[in-house]
Amino acid sequence: MKLDFSKPLYALAPLAGFTDLPFRSVVKKFGVDLTVSEMISSNALVYQSKKTIKMLEKSPLEDPYSIQLAGSDQDVMRRAVEYLNALEGIGCIDLNCGCPAPKIVNNLQGSSLLTDLPKMGETIRTIKKYSNKPYTSVKFRLGFNEKNHIEIAKICEDNGADFIAVHGRTRAGRYKAPVDYDAIREIKEAVSIPVIANGDIDSPQKAKWVLEYTGANGVMVGRAAVGRPWIFHQMKEGMDEVSSELIKAIVLEHFDQMIAHYGEYGAIMFRKHLHTYSKAGYQGASAFRDMVNRIEDASEMRDAVSLFFSQPFLTHL
Repeated sequence: MKLDFSKPLYALAPLAGFTDLPFRSVVKKFGVDLTVSEMISSNALVYQSKKTIKMLEKSPLEDPYSIQLAGSDQDVMRRAVEYLNALEGIGCIDLNCGCPAPKIVNNLQGSSLLTDLPKMGETIRTIKKYSNKPYTSVKFRLGFNEKNHIEIAKICEDNGADFIAVHGRTRAGRYKAPVDYDAIREIKEAVSIPVIANGDIDSPQKAKWVLEYTGANGVMVGRAAVGRPWIFHQMKEGMDEVSSELIKAIVLEHFDQMIAHYGEYGAIMFRKHLHTYSKAGYQGASAFRDMVNRIEDASEMRDAVSLFFSQPFLTHL
């Protein structure tokens, strides 16, 4: 596996509860260069939680594929890395230093590692030392409460990260504060490893602007891809619109992948995706959402989805 940073790299950000195997396999068909697992707890992996082991599964299409680990206990991280070493098809181990969720932060994981940079550096070194994968990466925010992004980026570089993905907000900024693209540009100027920009990149025009403005080697898209997995194709090809026929085909493919991966319960799990897919400018969208919230049978839901997405748009995307 080799990542090509000679041209802009388009990556799918890890999103808990959304970027599972069915979603990633659909996105992969639309030209995303790098997919990343949902955040994996190093503790849960070491204790071989069934749910966590299932989260490691990947589509054959996913190459390159990265596993994102959360943790800071060095012994646990080493054992988690050694577990991943035995698995084929993983090209990168990514350390999560960005998750703002309290239950993660309270265990000195995710963005709370930004409050203990020596520990963060040690954790990167542990992954780098024990991993047999080609790449070690870090995804981080600009700081915990205050920005100290240059210092964080240098810690990543000095401790062996091969590339970094930067979410242009602090932990205090959660998902609402304006993204600081100036800070991402400053990081790019300060380190020699590739930098991937992340945060509010939600259109082909925005992706192009962010790449030019920050000088980043790529962009990472998360929430904007939910309900719009074709966004990567639009970004790479400079397309503005996709057809209602294509959307119907994608939604049904995603649904079928959910059933294949999760069984009948996949239909219930798919409701949240239908809520976003149906926001693309269709008539009767809110009534459709109410209806699918009550459907539990997979074949009944597939019929309802097929019928709803057979209609043309009221408004263009």
